[in-house]
Amino acid sequence: MRYPNLLIYENEKLYEVMNEIADEIQYSIIKIKEKDLYKIDSYQNSSYLIISQKKIPEYNNQTVIVKFPVNIFKLVEKLNIEFLKLKFNSQSKVKIGRYFFNLNSREMIYQNKRMKLTEKEMNSINYLFKSKMPVKVEELQINVWEYQSELDTHTVETHIYRLRKKIFEKFGDNNFIVSTPDGYKVN
Repeated sequence: MRYPNLLIYENEKLYEVMNEIADEIQYSIIKIKEKDLYKIDSYQNSSYLIISQKKIPEYNNQTVIVKFPVNIFKLVEKLNIEFLKLKFNSQSKVKIGRYFFNLNSREMIYQNKRMKLTEKEMNSINYLFKSKMPVKVEELQINVWEYQSELDTHTVETHIYRLRKKIFEKFGDNNFIVSTPDGYKVN
């Protein structure tokens, strides 16, 4: 199992304490100095957290602890929460084609343009993306719309039509969701 990395920035005492309890926590402990900051880019955003006594500009994944001494149990609890937040945020970002999707805020992003999506739009795109084959309207009705007998078969088609139009108007892309004889698919 690969653990996330706790990067302790220029604090030898904290490094020693955390290293003593390393067997009891679920992250690797790494001591870094200012000269090591360039290496941080090699870590994925969700796999590291910097702990320091001062804010380091240009790095988001960090926790600043100003007051020492600190209760070690509270510190470990705080670090665990921060790692959970990082993991949650990293899992919410999905790349589909040239677009990024933030599943938490239901946004479609390309370059500097952002477009809000409804829950059904997000679920439809996500379902089409995960499918290896084109998806028929009936499958979308059952798996995305949770088919109800009173649902008109044109509801899903109209929904996809409007979503395609919305994407075209915002991003100029008429081929993100395409209709094939076998159903819809995401390019």
